[in-house]
Amino acid sequence: MPDTLSSARTRAALRTTARVSAESLLVLAMLAVALWLLGRMWSVVWPLIIGLLLTTLTWPLARFLRRHKWPPALAASAVTVLFLLVIGGIVTLIAVPMASQTDELTDGVTEGIEKLRDWAAGPPLNIDDSEITHAVDSAMARVQDSVGTITTTVATGVSTVVNGLITAVLAVFLMFFFLKDGPRFLPWLGRQLPGRLATDVPTVAARSWETLGSFVRSQALVGLLDAVFIGLGLWFLGVPLVLPLAVLTFVSAFVPIVGALFAGFVAVLIALVSNGLTDALITLAIIVLVQQLEGNVFQPIIQSRGLGLHAAVVLLAVTLGGSLAGIVGSLLAVPVAALIAVIWNYVREQLGDQEPEPGPDSAGAG
Repeated sequence: MPDTLSSARTRAALRTTARVSAESLLVLAMLAVALWLLGRMWSVVWPLIIGLLLTTLTWPLARFLRRHKWPPALAASAVTVLFLLVIGGIVTLIAVPMASQTDELTDGVTEGIEKLRDWAAGPPLNIDDSEITHAVDSAMARVQDSVGTITTTVATGVSTVVNGLITAVLAVFLMFFFLKDGPRFLPWLGRQLPGRLATDVPTVAARSWETLGSFVRSQALVGLLDAVFIGLGLWFLGVPLVLPLAVLTFVSAFVPIVGALFAGFVAVLIALVSNGLTDALITLAIIVLVQQLEGNVFQPIIQSRGLGLHAAVVLLAVTLGGSLAGIVGSLLAVPVAALIAVIWNYVREQLGDQEPEPGPDSAGAG
């Protein structure tokens, strides 16, 4: 005789499902409101995020100075000035080579286009030169017809640059205040919160800070190693714009997986345009070798504690962040995922069944 469904258990299961669904919808609605508020306040939140990321990089030096009896304000000022000097030096190192090698790169691009036309005119494509000329003329006509759009785009670009400079200035000022007053923040925060929140929020904040600092500093060191080795390879091959490409490699290291692919593609493209196919293939081999060393040697040593995130989770986080917020989303995807993991692990600790460990008296009782 076939089993029959229990009406009581069915109703209980439906009620539980309905309750869980309603609670999940409420949580999702709260998250949507939080994200909406975050978007409305982005002009303030973005400098705050950059300031925190910069603070994680510069805090070890500030902490070293404070431990050697430097006043907090003096230590923060010295680290901030040193940071600005380093950034200014990096910008100078990038701008000078780019200015001196612009003609060389332009000639290389022109030569590469001519080689591409010769290749397209031969077998197996056999595209007539008049067709190529017609396509170029059509593209130029479209550009001329879109002068208004281009002007608007340039104006938007200028506005973006201005906003970026304002964000950078605010981030540097916030970094200074974080370096000066950061250690006093968690005790102050605990005094402002009631009940268990006075313990839970500072604990989660401290763990999040440690995770964020570990990620930023380890990625910076891994990116520096990548930039040095790849830069040396490009310099040995005589590829132009070695310093800008090395800096791009360093910056791209903060976007795991995707950043390495992008930086490698740009380096190979520059090598192909300027030096030819052979050097481009050698550049590709160097990049692949360095990336293998990074994945199998550098990161396991430097990121010994790790972020507790699987590689698939990292890839999905970067993809989702890029689709939602472009480059900014790709940069912030992995740190945000790591912070979510910190919060989730803490919640699990608090909600788990914690059995008290037997003490010496109970162990000997019998």
